Amino acid sequence: MIYWLIAGLFIGLIVLVTGHFRSRSLTRKKLANIRERWGRPIESYRNFKLIDSYLRAYNVEANISVETAADLDLDSIFSFIDRTNSRPGQQLLYKRLHCFDLTDDSFNNLERQTEELNKDKGRREHIELKLSELSNNDAYYLPELFSKKHKSLFNPLIEIYIKISPVLVITSIIALSITGSQIFFLWLLALLLSNTAIHFLNKKNILKYTNSLPQLLKLINVSQWLVDKAVFDKNEAVKQSLEKVSKLKKSLILINVQNGVMNDPTDVTYVINEWFKMLFLIEPIIFVSSIAKVNKYIDDIKILYDAVAEVDMCISILAVRDGLPYYCKPDFSGTASYFIQDLYHPLVENCVANSISSDNSKVVLITGSNMSGKTTFIRAIALNTLLAQTIHTCCAITYQAPALKILTSIHMNDDMDAHKSYFQAEALSVLNIINNSSVNETIKSLVIIDEIFRGTNTIERIAAAMSVLTHLIENENFVFVSTHDLELAELLGNNNAVYSFEELINDTGLIFDYKIKAGVLKNKNGINVLLRLGYPQTIIDAAFKASKQLREKYEL
Repeated sequence: MIYWLIAGLFIGLIVLVTGHFRSRSLTRKKLANIRERWGRPIESYRNFKLIDSYLRAYNVEANISVETAADLDLDSIFSFIDRTNSRPGQQLLYKRLHCFDLTDDSFNNLERQTEELNKDKGRREHIELKLSELSNNDAYYLPELFSKKHKSLFNPLIEIYIKISPVLVITSIIALSITGSQIFFLWLLALLLSNTAIHFLNKKNILKYTNSLPQLLKLINVSQWLVDKAVFDKNEAVKQSLEKVSKLKKSLILINVQNGVMNDPTDVTYVINEWFKMLFLIEPIIFVSSIAKVNKYIDDIKILYDAVAEVDMCISILAVRDGLPYYCKPDFSGTASYFIQDLYHPLVENCVANSISSDNSKVVLITGSNMSGKTTFIRAIALNTLLAQTIHTCCAITYQAPALKILTSIHMNDDMDAHKSYFQAEALSVLNIINNSSVNETIKSLVIIDEIFRGTNTIERIAAAMSVLTHLIENENFVFVSTHDLELAELLGNNNAVYSFEELINDTGLIFDYKIKAGVLKNKNGINVLLRLGYPQTIIDAAFKASKQLREKYEL
């Protein structure tokens, strides 16, 4: 017998040692992955429906409209800057990109945290490792716990019965075994039937909590670890909330044990366990208690969630900054002009940097040949303004501007379902900009329009564009418009500043330098593009002849 005991102890020791080394090996691999991916975009599938659930949880109106988000391809931008390790960090970063706080306190807190996290690389890597414990997709459901008060799973009378049910069952079993009375047998049978009904009704009621409650225990553990590592050293609110929410740990541990053990219905032990839980209403007792405590500490749960998520978001911002060719922190201090030096679009490979300066008294017209880069440039202006006002990071050497709303009209399509023509869709888009950029707005707007009113005839397009753009700058907005209509510059008079992107033509084709230049576009390459694509020479000659006649007639 002693030999079997020794053998058992030896096998147990081997299992413990093996598990220890396996755990250390897995930790080393995770740390190596964290180091390898630092500063690089993370290529992975992102479920945006779950990611934006925190944004949607409070029905908060986003600073960025759906149309502007589409114009800037904001989901792709988010995928580029998302270097988070946890689902809460990912959700908070997405929320910040759409619904930002322009107060000094917000930016000062962000910079304070990023600076602290950047002091010790090894410590930061272990923080990332700990945050990754919340990388399970179930953690996306944590906001459901604190976004609203939760209804009781059962009515008050049934809850009282649930709490005393184990005592009733045990008492009935003892009475039956002592007396053998049929009355106690029938009473026990009635209890069993009632408890069976409540047990399965509880399973239906708790479906919406099966994702979030187990993750709450992980959130508490991660928060405690971060407190122990002095990450929240200056945040007393987190420490106080952690102390309160930790009272949930016992019931959450029981929930995790119930979820993790004996899930095979064909296993005899599963059946025995299920009958035991059914007889004594174990699951309803645990969940009724847990939901009541969640309601009690709902604000504290949110404080922990936001604090953990913000640490992860700040690490993500650090990783983005380290991976950029160069960046700057924006300057919002009292400036009434818009100046950005050597800006670039982070998603455009080898993007050529450009600079521009303007104020809200003139429309900035960006002219340019087809494919010359004018649309990319104005989109980069809007995007860098957004990044400056959200993650306090700008893809430029210098960024100086006041706080601005961002209004765009770039992507336009015919809306067949709504029976809207291209021009109607475009006109509605511009009208939305007008309605949201009035002179009474406290925060002025950055207005970005690509090829204004391209969907209608030349004369009416230019006339309408002139009147709209004049209206926008009279309301003190910063306006950047790309256009092929050089006549706009003349009609706007002193109310505009003109820049252009141009190309050179050589034997190999069109050459673009993608550099912005002051002044009106000198060349137009539409017919040259047709030539390079191999259109018949007769068509090209006729097009050049007609172009010359039209230019002379309309003095273009």
